[in-house]
Amino acid sequence: MSEKEFRAELRYRMSLAVARAMLEEGAITEEEYREIDTILLKKHRPVLGTLLAGKPLQ
Repeated sequence: MSEKEFRAELRYRMSLAVARAMLEEGAITEEEYREIDTILLKKHRPVLGTLLAGKPLQ
């Protein structure tokens, strides 16, 4: 993974973590969370994030 790809992955995951926290606190709905995920995927174009999109990380 190149430095550029790593940074894109990191930005995507950090942003998604904020959205997940908002979802868990009830600040946004599941539908809004999915919309945010879609927007973040388009914006950051993460390599691994694209493979894992829509799948919970546990």
